[in-house]
Amino acid sequence: MDRAEIDRRIRDIIAPFNKNGVTITDQTTFQGDLEFDSLTVMDFVATIEDEFDIIISMNQQAEIETYGQLVDAVKKLVDSE
Repeated sequence: MDRAEIDRRIRDIIAPFNKNGVTITDQTTFQGDLEFDSLTVMDFVATIEDEFDIIISMNQQAEIETYGQLVDAVKKLVDSE
């Protein structure tokens, strides 16, 4: 699966979580721009894991601060399956 396909699918997933209608770019941050709290992050990550049939470890989650980093991490996990 290429990065563009992963990006499109994650954009579909993030839409209901994007309460403020923030324009999503690779530099968009989850805490600062999207104002995700810890519960929202857990729900969002679970939805992504289900969509792509992957597991994002707590260590990986801690390193992901921007949307672009998330897309790259999901691509890496999908490619390693």
